[in-house]
Amino acid sequence: MNKALEGVRILDFSHLLQGPFATQLLGDMGADVIKIERAGAGDMFRGMTFFAKWVGGSESPNFLAWNRNKRSIALNLKSRKVHAIIMEMAKSADVVVQNFRPGVLAKLGYGYEDFKAVNPRIIYCSGSGYGEEGPYVERPGQDMLIQGLAGLIANTGRGDQAPVPAGAGLADQIGAMNMVYGILSALYYRERTGKGQKIEVNLLAGLLAHLNQEYVAVLNLGEDFVRPNSGIGHPGMQAPFGIYETKDGGYVSIAMSPFKTLYEVLEAPQLAVYDNLKTLFDKRDEVFEKVNAETKKFATQELLARLLKADIWCAEVKDIRRAAEDPQVTHMGMITSYEHPRGGKVRVVAPAVKMSETPATIERPAPLVGQHGREILAEFGLSKDEIAALEASGDMTVDAA
Repeated sequence: MNKALEGVRILDFSHLLQGPFATQLLGDMGADVIKIERAGAGDMFRGMTFFAKWVGGSESPNFLAWNRNKRSIALNLKSRKVHAIIMEMAKSADVVVQNFRPGVLAKLGYGYEDFKAVNPRIIYCSGSGYGEEGPYVERPGQDMLIQGLAGLIANTGRGDQAPVPAGAGLADQIGAMNMVYGILSALYYRERTGKGQKIEVNLLAGLLAHLNQEYVAVLNLGEDFVRPNSGIGHPGMQAPFGIYETKDGGYVSIAMSPFKTLYEVLEAPQLAVYDNLKTLFDKRDEVFEKVNAETKKFATQELLARLLKADIWCAEVKDIRRAAEDPQVTHMGMITSYEHPRGGKVRVVAPAVKMSETPATIERPAPLVGQHGREILAEFGLSKDEIAALEASGDMTVDAA
């Protein structure tokens, strides 16, 4: 075996971010991911983009980011013929992944019990915004909404301004990681017992779990987080933990160091009056402004060199373009590319997990809608005439470029 998950087949009904990122991670490790999309339009993310621009003039960067290493088949899930075909596919599948609103797929005959009836070993992973029951079950489970509800947004930004969401889909991406965590655990359990199972993952629970440090502090210390008015990086932290300006217009993050070491490096002995943990917390905004005035006397690289020499935890603040060119990022080979039939050369972030015996690789670009439908159905024994009939009826669409 050249891949850790070689031989694992996944029927992937998921769309947008949470589910597709999860199945992409599994695909990177060698799983055979069959992406089951809507006939015609396909995954909703195909129609979304940033900057009102498209890769290669037509392709969504959002979709390209989360759907490599998959084969696509585009089907009409309401068709009884299609239902019979998918249930036949399920007999040899290992995992089903979906992140529709609770109950939607089950109404069409694609719930856990439906798959379990044809394959008791099946692992069925269901993702949602808030879980499959409860007062919020009918609400849309979008990433920014979850960030706000869980408390992350209230902890982010400056106290004299409105709170701000994180600049990435953290709730969705954490949800994806939890899906992978559940699926791999279930595969190992099945290896030992022969039993499949249902996995439920939701965005709210996932983000709550990743905020556990903050919840433990608030629920046990009798305090609430209050966002500082300055650039302190966490509402529970004292100065100097934060983001500081430099002389040439850059920014440097300073995490941890003895405060004495920092003011000595900055050649600012007058800051010694603040060198007390309680003072550094109670007067953190004042301390921040004092430290910021000192960091602005240095160019970014000079400041970094001074801080690093003194073993102060620090880093330059970079935007996406400059981060992609960072020497450590380059050394790790974290920016790579694949060739897409319409998008051309697409630069992407490489798999983050390195394995000595079964390395993750990018074998396929993100697919076109239904690109592999004919070959997939042929693998499951359908004749050319049967496949052609499905296309003629509109129950399957194929975009083969």
